Amino acid sequence: MLSGDLINELKRKTIHLTSIIIVLTYYYFGKQAVLLLLTVYLIAILELEYFRIEWGKKMPFVHGLFRTKEADRLGGHVFFTIGSIIAISVFPKEIASAAVLMTTFGDTSAAIFGKAFGRMWIPGLKNRAIEGCAAEFVTDIIIGWIFLPGWMAVLIMAGTATVVETLTNKMDDNLLIPLFSGFNGLLVLSILVYFK
Repeated sequence: MLSGDLINELKRKTIHLTSIIIVLTYYYFGKQAVLLLLTVYLIAILELEYFRIEWGKKMPFVHGLFRTKEADRLGGHVFFTIGSIIAISVFPKEIASAAVLMTTFGDTSAAIFGKAFGRMWIPGLKNRAIEGCAAEFVTDIIIGWIFLPGWMAVLIMAGTATVVETLTNKMDDNLLIPLFSGFNGLLVLSILVYFK
């Protein structure tokens, strides 16, 4: 039977599936269209966050999805949207797409597998199970394999996403993962092209 904590996590992570819409919009309608979509979405959610945080208004349907630490600060979806906008703006399509999906699906697999199957906890890190980290790394490798040309970039991006997800505590990993993994992927591919 699923615990209440795991059920709440599944509800929160279901929203991450919307990242597929970002990538599909990018591939079918282009960079300008997806950036416009994300910018309009960012403005809309910032307006909602203003009323939620500044005025203490409960947002229908989604209020229960916010974590306790997000009660008086921006939610992770805001940081993810900002990270996606930056990644799509500065990285090539394949890297940006992989970085966006690693952020959402990697995080989702880490949370679900960590909560459901976590038995070996990483010393010194709060709520970080080795099983969750392994699930994220495997998920990120699959995503990288779909989008990236070359195993070196796949491993570097997947490793970066997993490490950032695992070690980030005070900052928001939804912002850091697409930027750090995308930058490292671009760096590796640039080095490989240079030395060809």
